[in-house]
This record gives sequence, C-alpha cells and structure tokens, in this order.
Amino acid sequence: MVRKNSSKFLSYFLVILVALIVILPFLWMIVSAFKSQRELFAYPPSFFPKNWKVENFVEAATRGSISFLRMFLNTMMIAVPTTVFNIIFSSMAGYAFARLRFPFRNAIFMIFIASMMVPYAITLIPRFLLFKDLGFYDTYIPLIVPVMFGTAFSIFLTRQFFMTLPKELEEAAIVDGCSHFRIWAQIFMPLTKPIIATLAVFQFQSSYNDFLGPVIYISSDVKFTVQMGLNSFRNSFSTRYDLIMAGSIMALIPVVILFICCQKYIVRGIVMGGVKG
Repeated sequence: MVRKNSSKFLSYFLVILVALIVILPFLWMIVSAFKSQRELFAYPPSFFPKNWKVENFVEAATRGSISFLRMFLNTMMIAVPTTVFNIIFSSMAGYAFARLRFPFRNAIFMIFIASMMVPYAITLIPRFLLFKDLGFYDTYIPLIVPVMFGTAFSIFLTRQFFMTLPKELEEAAIVDGCSHFRIWAQIFMPLTKPIIATLAVFQFQSSYNDFLGPVIYISSDVKFTVQMGLNSFRNSFSTRYDLIMAGSIMALIPVVILFICCQKYIVRGIVMGGVKG
C-alpha cells in the first residue's frame, strides 16, 4: 500500500513538474507583455513587472499603418474559409477512400500519404510562379485554394474514422434508396464531431499562425495578417519585445477560445482516427 501511494505521488509530482516547465514560457510571455522595454532587459531580472503597462496592448493594437483589428479580420478571411472547406472536402475524400470501391483506391491513397513527406520548401517556388502567372499575387487566393480542397493529413484522419463506423449503417441507407452523397451528409457527418473538432483546431491554427505564406504572396499593407503585424515590431535598428509580447497575447485569444470549445473532442478524434487501417 505504501509503495502504491509512493508511486502515485511520484507520478503526480512528475506530471506537475513537466506541466510547470511547459507553462513557464507562456506565463513569462504574459507578464512580459505588461513590462516596459527597459524592464525586460533589466539585470537582475524580475518575474513580475514593477509598473504594469496596460498601454502596451493599446500601442500594439494601433501601431503601424493598419490596426490590429484590421489585421485580425484579414487573417480570418484566410483561416475561416480554409478551415470550413478543408473539413468539407477532406471528409468527402475520406468517405470515398473508406467506403467506395474504385480502381487503384489504395494506391491513390498511399500517394496522398506520401505527399506528406514532401517538404513545403520544394513546392514553394513552383507554386509561387503558378499563382503569379495566374494574376493572384497580392491576394488571399494562393493562401486559401491549396488548402481548402483538403490536405493529406485531413483526408487520412477522416478516412480512418469512417472505416470505424459500422457497415450496417451504410447498407441500411442504400436499401432505403440513399445516394452516397446523402449517406455522407446525413448519416456519417453527424457522427464525426470528434474528427470535425480536431481538424477545425489543427487547420485553423495552421492558417492563423502561418507567416511564410502571407510574406511571400502579400505585399500591400492593408492586407497584412496578424503574424505579419507582429513581425512589423522588428526592424533593422530595434525590436519592440514589449509590443511583440502584448500582440502575441491578443493573437492567441481566438486559438485558445477554439481549443477550449473543442478540447473534449480532440483526443477522442485523434484516437478514433487512427485505430483502424
């Protein structure tokens, strides 16, 4: 009994220790957002600021050629469509790979999976030249279209989940005269809340935090995203770390809210999406 309690105490201690190590940089970012630039580099350093500067958030939100609100709306114009359409088309492709029988189905699916091993940098230049020749430079289209029709990871996750659903559901629907599109839309999709929540968090976070894509395709200040706005606090002569911290806190809010709303589905969605091959 004593050995069991000691083992449980040690487990809890290690979990708490690891949690504190992980959360410490986040706490440091929060308190640093309220410090002045001088206090950030003071020695010896202090964890809590002597004077809490709330005006850092005001300056971070209004500094530059456009406001933080405008950059946030620009980012939403990219993140929301990519998330919504990625879920729709990825689930349709996942249903096809899981439930339909067509020639070379497994080979095509393996090609999709193999595409995950191709580094983004390899396709960067050809994709840029393609969209530039099509006249889509300095627009959000190059940031939306390649993702909205599904990604290999999203298709893999939905395909694995659909394979776990009972075959009797599909057979009963076919007997009742349902088409495959109706089976996907009215029978399978209502059962995919864990997968939808998981994909929504992953894809939204990926699009929302994307910095390289907007830097390559966007040149107009009025079209800047949040990540480009945070980068504008750095220049060749100085870096406003206090504003970067404050801006990062504001930029984190949408992702944190989405994660809190979907957290009970995320682990379940990942586990259920990989239990059957």
